Amino acid sequence: MTRERRAEVPAEPPTQLEAENAALRKKVRELGEEREIPRKAAKYFAGETRC
Repeated sequence: MTRERRAEVPAEPPTQLEAENAALRKKVRELGEEREIPRKAAKYFAGETRC
């Protein structure tokens, strides 16, 4: 059985680079979710037209 380890909270605030990296990761995640919406819709409607 494996356990996930959580990163320890650093004692000092994140550097500018770390903050930017976190913001970019969040944006990539959001864009990935937005991209999935049209794909799912197309898949749904494509299946609906089959008889």
